[in-house]
Amino acid sequence: MEYNTQLKKLALPEYGRNIQNMVDHCLAIPDRNERKRCANTIINIMGNMFPHLRDVNDFKHILWDHLAIMSDFKLDIDYPYEIIRKEDLHSKPGKIEYSRPDMEYRHYGKTLEKMVRLATELKDPKEKEQFILLIATHMKKSYIQWNKDVDDQKIFIDLCDLSNHKIDKRNSNMKLPEMKDLGQRNSNNSGGKKSQQQKKK
Repeated sequence: MEYNTQLKKLALPEYGRNIQNMVDHCLAIPDRNERKRCANTIINIMGNMFPHLRDVNDFKHILWDHLAIMSDFKLDIDYPYEIIRKEDLHSKPGKIEYSRPDMEYRHYGKTLEKMVRLATELKDPKEKEQFILLIATHMKKSYIQWNKDVDDQKIFIDLCDLSNHKIDKRNSNMKLPEMKDLGQRNSNNSGGKKSQQQKKK
């Protein structure tokens, strides 16, 4: 009796031993046209194994790539797609660079920097003031995630720096909402939801 552990290792185990045997048979066919017909049949069988993936983009292309892999890239046919190269199969992905590795105020986030830049360009004074209040309030919410002790002046100083001193509210009458009990309110809300769920039960 032969055990699978004694047989050749499968390149793509998800297709099973029978599909691999079909690919090996296809490799041994001497006639090029017959080989191509055999390859098309194998592709159809492979596709039928995973019908839920047929709506995936380039599904057929992926199947032909898998056929090439299972043949160890030795199947000599005219592929309908440009298949993956063997040398690219095990290559390491390139390093992804951070778009802003030099962000000084990471806890506020990159989107907030864009919002500050937009606020400096607003012309309508009333609209600009409301937008700045919104930004500063959001900054305060973000800040207390890292440090519970924060006053409005700290937020205004950071806002001034972020705007290159174009927005300076350090000596203004702007008042930000109190958020010291924000975490407690969230806990109470979640507790209330649990109580309601328990009552329903």
